[in-house]
Formats: sequence, C-alpha cells, structure tokens
Amino acid sequence: MFKELGIERLSGESGQTLGSQFEKAVRDWINGELHRLAPDRGWLIGAEKITAFAQYGHLQRVRELIDADETGTLRTELGTEYLIKPDITVGVTTDDSPFLHAAVSCKWTIRSDRVQNIRHEGIILTSRRRGRQPHIVTVTAEPLPTRLAAIARGTGEVDCVYHAALPVLRAVCPDCPDGKEGAVLGELISGGRLRALSELPETLARF
Repeated sequence: MFKELGIERLSGESGQTLGSQFEKAVRDWINGELHRLAPDRGWLIGAEKITAFAQYGHLQRVRELIDADETGTLRTELGTEYLIKPDITVGVTTDDSPFLHAAVSCKWTIRSDRVQNIRHEGIILTSRRRGRQPHIVTVTAEPLPTRLAAIARGTGEVDCVYHAALPVLRAVCPDCPDGKEGAVLGELISGGRLRALSELPETLARF
C-alpha cells in the first residue's frame, strides 16, 4: 500500500507524533467537509470530553458528587472510567447543550491495546448516554486487513471503520503473498464494516 502511494514505509517520527498529526489532519478535513456539505447545521468539531454534550452532561454531575464525597465511597463504588475524551468529537448546536453527533477514534495503525481502548469508548458512549446515540466510528491507515478485522469485526461497540486509503489497499491486496489478507478485506467491505474515509462526511451530514 505504501509503495503504491509513493511514500516511505518507515518514518523517523515517533508513533505518538504520527498519531497526533493523523488526528489533526482528519479533524481539519472533517470540519471542512461538513461545513461544505451542510453549512447551516451548526457543526462543532473538536476533541471535547463527552460531558460537554447533552447526552452525557449528567456524568459531570456524578463526578461532582464523587469529588465532594470525603469518604471516598462513591469513587470506589462508581469509578470515573466513563469520563472519556474521544479523539474527535462532532457536535451540533442546540438551544441547550450541544448534541454529540459523532465520536471518532483515530488510530494510525491497529494494535491489540488500541482495539481494547476503542471498544471501551464505544461501550461507555452507548451505555452511559441519555438520548440518541452518536455515530461511533474509527478512522485508521492500518495496511493489514487481518489487523483491521480486530476492530471492524465485533458486536456493535463501533458502527463502522473508515480507512484513509481503502481504494489503494483494495488495489494492492490481491498481490499479497498471503491470500488470507485479500479474503479478510473482501469480507469486511462486503459486510459494510469497512468503508473509505471519503464516505464519512456525507454519512454524518445526511443523518
């Protein structure tokens, strides 16, 4: 995939730096596309804690009660693992608190620990909401379909995985020495679990 794109496979940048640059690029691109596709909708593109949005504002009140409890009992019993901050938040302005329209997890590559983090966020966003669920998606540039399957396959923690270079990956995958990669890629695409990143803004603007 990298050869087809004409870029170096290895980078001198640290993984953390690449990840933050990837997040910013995707965030800026989504912001531009949504304002182009639906300029009157009142988009708020950022990286906010979920408590800033209408469906999760009650969690901030829970946190305040926990902090005020000098015995520490509430912190022990309830915990605070639900106070998550997605890589990219897509909000929509309302008369009251902004509404969380989508939560986007950006991962330059896919590893087992990153998969667990993504699934954890999806579970929290689903189980702790009050109101309509946001669109929960992952954006990645991972080149190996078998690794993509680790997050694209699942039981609904993530609605869909969007790939930054899917047309190129589809073009080169048949040439992979291991035929398994091509089979997995075909399965993920045909099942609607993996889509091109170019489809994401239109999906967000339409629904």
